[in-house]
Amino acid sequence: QDAEIVRTRDPQLLAGCDVVVDVGGEYDPGRHRYDHHQRSFTESMRSLRPDKPWSTKLSSAGLVYCHFGSQILAGLLGQPEDGPVVTALYDKLYENFVEEIDALDNGIAPAAGEPRYALSTTLSARVGHLNPRWNDPEQDTEVG
Repeated sequence: QDAEIVRTRDPQLLAGCDVVVDVGGEYDPGRHRYDHHQRSFTESMRSLRPDKPWSTKLSSAGLVYCHFGSQILAGLLGQPEDGPVVTALYDKLYENFVEEIDALDNGIAPAAGEPRYALSTTLSARVGHLNPRWNDPEQDTEVG
């Protein structure tokens, strides 16, 4: 609750962070590094948790959910982490919310052929609208 959030790609600043998410080019849960932006990264829920059926490549959001989702849900619900309520909710939240974020962030199309409709109001799209364009000379993310 007393964490300071630092938004940077500066490797020196990242090295001093306790947890790094979605930047840094490193996936190392032992050091709390949760980035999926390496060519060699292929992890899915199934590869990290063989008891789960989903094979969609994880985004950084999915990595954090994979490693901490059950613990967070258990704390919020006052239920055991390995109990049936937490397990069922964890699975439903991944299948109906987080998996979409993983797929969109990794460029996985919602259909094998031509999509029947546009997904214009997804969570990922809304977050993306808050970020500056990649070629915008003003990259200050704090300017609204």
